Amino acid sequence: MNPLLNRLAALGGVALALWLVATGQAIAAIAGITGPAFTLTAKADHISTADANSVLTWGYANGVGLMQYPGPTLIVNQGETVSITLNNTLPASTSIVFPGQSGVSTNCGAPSTTAGLMTCEALPGGTVTYTFTATQPGTYLYHSGTQPSLQVEMGLVGALIVRPAAPNQAYGHPGSAYDREYLLLLTEMDPDIHQQVAQGNLNPDLTDYFAVQWFINGRNAMDTMLDDNVPALPNQPYGSMVLAHPGERVLVRLVSAGRDLHPFHTHGNNVTVIARDGRLLESAPGLSGPDLAWSDFTIKAVPGSTYDAIFEWAGKRLGWDIYGTTAQNPHTCTPDANGFDTATREWCDDHDVAIPVALPNIQDLTIGINYSGSPYLGATGFLPPGEGGYNPYAGYFYMWHSHTEKELTNNDIFPGGMMTMFVVVPPSYPLP
Repeated sequence: MNPLLNRLAALGGVALALWLVATGQAIAAIAGITGPAFTLTAKADHISTADANSVLTWGYANGVGLMQYPGPTLIVNQGETVSITLNNTLPASTSIVFPGQSGVSTNCGAPSTTAGLMTCEALPGGTVTYTFTATQPGTYLYHSGTQPSLQVEMGLVGALIVRPAAPNQAYGHPGSAYDREYLLLLTEMDPDIHQQVAQGNLNPDLTDYFAVQWFINGRNAMDTMLDDNVPALPNQPYGSMVLAHPGERVLVRLVSAGRDLHPFHTHGNNVTVIARDGRLLESAPGLSGPDLAWSDFTIKAVPGSTYDAIFEWAGKRLGWDIYGTTAQNPHTCTPDANGFDTATREWCDDHDVAIPVALPNIQDLTIGINYSGSPYLGATGFLPPGEGGYNPYAGYFYMWHSHTEKELTNNDIFPGGMMTMFVVVPPSYPLP
């Protein structure tokens, strides 16, 4: 049997994810740990890949907790003095660097530390502490500064979020305001390197590196669409399925944490990139807002870079009423200054317009598992026995994924890899 099907059978796959959504248990905010003081432990453990493999991985744990891939998302406030104590249980020296943070100090010279090429390192069994002031809000990467070509590959990587004082703004300017936010951290993996380390070779040959696994938040599709903290993935706690109501501003914090470029594509609409590498794209810092932002259907995620992008879906100019005609679904549309209904975010120019195609007979359709039985948002219809049924709230599904086609596989098996879903849900369905 296809290992992907085995995996879906074992975990409940998309069915479990959608059940969690339908019961109001899906996560709509970024999961992580809040500072400003953190204790991380570098550990070895195993992660599960969606081709039914188990791979030795190094990662950061929250204190004495389980190793995570990626490491815990660290969330702090602008202006705070941040302290990160790293305990090393690995068989090699290790460290953390914080790109985008200035004035990082360490306790190098203390017992069990050593001066590395990039930063102070903790020897095996040792401890090192890093301190800095989080002066600039934004989305950042943190990772090992010790032999990063190996240790980042092994999993020593995570995200750091610095929040401004203004709530629901990424950068303390109204142009960075959002209704909900999601973190998508991209990595890739060559399991052969991990196998060599598992056999005791701490200096494997990296010259023939060849990735065959691609991850969002430490998971391959279809595991990406499971909820946070599912018991079957104890070392990969972060899901990545994105949910929003029509018209909401979704802040996508995209972190390119691996060694390869990943063109990340958002179906459903363009994204507007408002910041890169923790800096708002503005011509007059602190004044103009993101006037240098750009709109694109694919973010070309350069290794080591972070991107903050605003995504909105409203069904504008579809040419038909997303909620169906008033004969099917009695509703009104009162336009605001931008032409959208103030409550449902329907594009009022399309109000009461039927979908401009004749829908085929049910016996002529192949039913996907996420089809609600109706083409209209929030509406359900007849489904044959055993077909569909995994979309009880009648949302619209869009694939978000790498545009490098090979990265949509798990070891050459499609579907998989760097793929998740964006789901538009009707306003009647509550999101956290």
